[in-house]
Amino acid sequence: MEPDFWHERWRQNRIGFHMEEPLPLLCKHWPALGLPTDSRVFVPLCGKSVDMAWLAGRGHRVLGVELSELAVRQFFDERGLAPEVHDGDYGQHFSAGPYELVCGDAFALDAEALAGCAAIYDRAALIALPPDLRKRYAASVWRRLPAGCEGLLVTLEYPQSEKAGPPFSVDEAEVRSLLEGDWRISVLERHDILADEPRFHDAGATRLHTAVYRLHHL
Repeated sequence: MEPDFWHERWRQNRIGFHMEEPLPLLCKHWPALGLPTDSRVFVPLCGKSVDMAWLAGRGHRVLGVELSELAVRQFFDERGLAPEVHDGDYGQHFSAGPYELVCGDAFALDAEALAGCAAIYDRAALIALPPDLRKRYAASVWRRLPAGCEGLLVTLEYPQSEKAGPPFSVDEAEVRSLLEGDWRISVLERHDILADEPRFHDAGATRLHTAVYRLHHL
């Protein structure tokens, strides 16, 4: 997707992907990663996700990256935080408390930027990207994370012909094609959520599952 697509979505407040509560699947499966409380967690295409606040509430430090400055500023405003802002190699850096959010291009983050990350939490990045960009994202951002990094990945699976993305359908075969070799992958959960997602039902989707993966960078 072009950056202007996401900027326009935020300007128009067309952010149906934003949730007001932490994702239950995050709350359920995050403890399985066994991370020390002070670990740094990378959240790509983070928007203003309340999942970041949940992670910080577990004692983690959060590194997020987001194209929309509006989303970044809203995240801090909604928590009553006045971030320090400076221009860095990867974009504008907003920092306050346990949060450092980079307003910039996730693909620009190199291994040095991600070196301190003990984990990645991807609920909205992989499924936000069309196929060609998913390949680039896996080959760059995921590959640049340090060895030993843990991951929690949440995807959607549905007949792509029945509904246009984003969010896009990314099935297990594609996850393994994109990441296996660099990452050890295990499926933690998969279940039917079509009844809980009227937007998909109304669009004509006949099937919708969510899948949760645990990953370990080799």
